[in-house]
Formats: sequence, C-alpha cells, structure tokens
Amino acid sequence: MTAVLTRRPGLSRIRAAGPPLYLICLAFVALVTTAALLASWLAPYDPNVVDLGNAMAAPSAEHWLGVDAAGRDTLSRLLLGARTSLLGPLGVVVFSTLAGVAVGMAAGWRGGWLDSVLSRSTELVFAFPGMLLAILIIAVYGEGLLAPVVALSIAYLPYVSRLTRSLVLAERKRPYVNAYQVQGHSALQICLRHILPNIAPVVLAQSTINFGYALMDLAGLSFLGLGIPALTPDWGRMVFDGQTAIQHGYPLSAIWPCVFIVLTVVAFNVVGERWADHVARRTP
Repeated sequence: MTAVLTRRPGLSRIRAAGPPLYLICLAFVALVTTAALLASWLAPYDPNVVDLGNAMAAPSAEHWLGVDAAGRDTLSRLLLGARTSLLGPLGVVVFSTLAGVAVGMAAGWRGGWLDSVLSRSTELVFAFPGMLLAILIIAVYGEGLLAPVVALSIAYLPYVSRLTRSLVLAERKRPYVNAYQVQGHSALQICLRHILPNIAPVVLAQSTINFGYALMDLAGLSFLGLGIPALTPDWGRMVFDGQTAIQHGYPLSAIWPCVFIVLTVVAFNVVGERWADHVARRTP
C-alpha cells in the first residue's frame, strides 16, 4: 500500500515532531470538538446580545476574553463560533471523501477509457480554485453554509480521488485480489469488503489534513463577508467584525479567533500527518 498523501500546492507540510506533540494536538482537537458540541451550555452569555455601553471592554471577571466593538461577549462567540467553524469543514471532508473515494476506486479498478475520462475530469477541477468556485456559487445561490461547503467539496474531490486511485492500483496487484476473483467474488464485493478497508487509514489521514485546509478556506470566505450570515457566530466572521476594534486600538476581539483558527489547523495537520506516518510504518 502506498502511503504518500497528496499535498495542496503552496502549503508546507507540517510534521509531528514526536508523540508528545501528537498527544497535545489530539487533546486540543478533542477539546475544541467538545466545546463546539456543548457550546450552548458553556457560553456564559447570548453571543448576539449587543451592549454598546460596554463595547470594546477589556477582559474582566464578567467577560473573560473581553467584549467586541458591538458589546458582544468574545468567549461566548468563540464557543458558538466553534460549532459553525467545525461543521463546515466536516461537511466538506465528508462529501469530498465519499465522492473522491467512489471516483478514485472506479478509475483505479476499471482502468482503460473510464480511468482516462475520470482522471481528465478531476484534472479539470484543478483549473478552478476552490475559493473562486465558492464565491461564484455564493453569488448565484446567496449566503449560507451550504453553498461554500458544496463548492469546496468539489474543489477537494480531486485530491481524494487521485490518492484513492493510486492506492487501488497498488492493491489490485496483490495476490489476495486474484484469489477472490478466482473464487467468483464480484468486483463490487472485492472493492467494498477488502480493498476499501485496506486503503481507509491512508484516506482518513488525508481527510484529516483536508479538514484543516477547509477550515482556513471557510474562515477566509467568512472574513470576506461571504457564506455565513452576519449574525451567525463564526471565527472568520469574528475576525471581519474585529476590524473596527483594531482601528480603535483594541485588537483582542480579532486576535482570539485568529489564534483558534491557527491552533486548530495546526492540530488537525499534526494529527493527520501522524496517522499517515503510522500507516506508512505498518505498511510492508
């Protein structure tokens, strides 16, 4: 099995330096996920309540991370924003992985003209940057989370499909595939019951890395004022809203979401790289 993951151009590879870093990142991922799931109970205030008389207040006992330019509690918006900021990338990863695995497995197993058509089709997708495709779809269908998720899922599909195709081509040469064919197993049975479980760890590692990239892309769209509605808490939207506070010399309301975006992306990349390295060491 080949454990070489497809990289996005222009983004450097982040490696886990050792088990302690991996465990720290894994714990951070678990912490952020738990906070997103329990945000409604953990948030001390309503994230959309405006208190202009308390705008841009410094951190205090009442507001641990301070208040933004509209007087909204930063901690509450971070907690509720984690839900939106993680849900979008999760949708991108799920849709792109399911479609990419299906396309890559069909291309790798069948080969011939079907492989050529599917490979050329996925290469065409590379000609359209994911962010540009998302902006075009949002312009047509309006704001919301669905449009950017669909657009980025299409943009991420080729990375998964190319990886899956290479893995399936390698698996097809293994003796167990010929043995199952001789026994009369159908191609669908062999792919779903035997090849897919063997390649799943590598695909999962790639999808974990893609999660971090998708989080950055969606945060960038929110910062541009696209996709997520204005009143919905989101880390990228918080950075956009924090521009006013930065101009008045109070950058904390924009710094905090930036910190969590960076830490979350790094954590998912380290975890994904660690899983990939673990799979590579176990692969003969």
